[in-house]
Amino acid sequence: MTSTTEIRTGLRPTRIEVDLGAIRHNVARFREVAGTDVCAVVKANGYGHGAVPVARAALDAGASWLAVALVEEGLELRQAGIDAPILVLSEPPIAAIPYLLEAELTPTVYRAPFLATLDAAGHARGTPVDIHLKADTGMARVGIPEADWSARLHQAATARGVRVTAVQTHLARADEPDAPTTSEQMEVLDRFLAEAAKLGIRPDLIHASNSAGSLLHDRARRTMLRPGIGIYGLSPGPEVDAAVHGLEPALRLVSEVGFAKYVAAGTPVSYGHHWSAPHAGWIATVPVGYADGVPRALSNKVEVLHGGRRCLIVGRVCMDQTLVWCDDAEPHVGDPVVLLGAQGDDRIRVEEWAAAADTITYEIVTQLTARVPRHHYG
Repeated sequence: MTSTTEIRTGLRPTRIEVDLGAIRHNVARFREVAGTDVCAVVKANGYGHGAVPVARAALDAGASWLAVALVEEGLELRQAGIDAPILVLSEPPIAAIPYLLEAELTPTVYRAPFLATLDAAGHARGTPVDIHLKADTGMARVGIPEADWSARLHQAATARGVRVTAVQTHLARADEPDAPTTSEQMEVLDRFLAEAAKLGIRPDLIHASNSAGSLLHDRARRTMLRPGIGIYGLSPGPEVDAAVHGLEPALRLVSEVGFAKYVAAGTPVSYGHHWSAPHAGWIATVPVGYADGVPRALSNKVEVLHGGRRCLIVGRVCMDQTLVWCDDAEPHVGDPVVLLGAQGDDRIRVEEWAAAADTITYEIVTQLTARVPRHHYG
């Protein structure tokens, strides 16, 4: 593990620590679950964990592919020297196609104009462009709608400048184990594949499973998994607990006590005075706030770890500071404070924040802002 001296490179003690060993463990766990290829999703700066270090760790653990949302995200990985296959999960603007091709990124395709432009580009350069066709099987977001299957498949089958190497779809309710939707979507996908086969399209790869689909739905696993949130050790939803499936959280958000004071009973604190001390005790001010990604909605709702004890965040979370009620345990300037992650025998889980803010784990970690330095170890 990286030494404390190496970790504390910023002038402010607030930082994010990412355990790349946990990333490798989680990718290996997904490979073990299904025995298939894994495409590790590292979009949105690796779900807030740092795209380049996470991508390298995922590949070290045996991931065959990486996936991003934007051409720009793929370019970042290429500029870092990563030469593994990289899938762009949605069609970019047509103007981005030259950059996509130059960086050898693999496009997801579902619209006629985008497919036609790729076809022309591949034909002009004399080398077909490998593409992943995306079918809309019930997400109703992006993908080829059923009404357009015949036309788009015929366009792909007759194109001379593209080669369909994969078919994919996306699951809408995989994190709800009892919902019939995933099974229904797989039936739709099979119909799409059957129609494609009639036109001679028999892809090497078929992928549908996000993290929840990978963990819960055998029929959705196909020839490659496409986990995102799970490779970071976080739960896809309330009914799919990452820890139950042997996944390990990789991220810690840590800081230090910046100021400490003893207050009298009834002392109101922070903006709006929405909390007052129930009795005399200690308040710690921690230099981290909503500009760092601590949701203001967590005010008076979640705890941090200080000295191995759980202590409530009190008063309104501020832009740059958060107040913590330490009760009768005196805090001292410089004491470590863990907002997310483990300290001693306890752990503050991202899932706790998500539940308190009435959101999902994805939103919590992707909103941790760029001004918080990321330190990777393991």
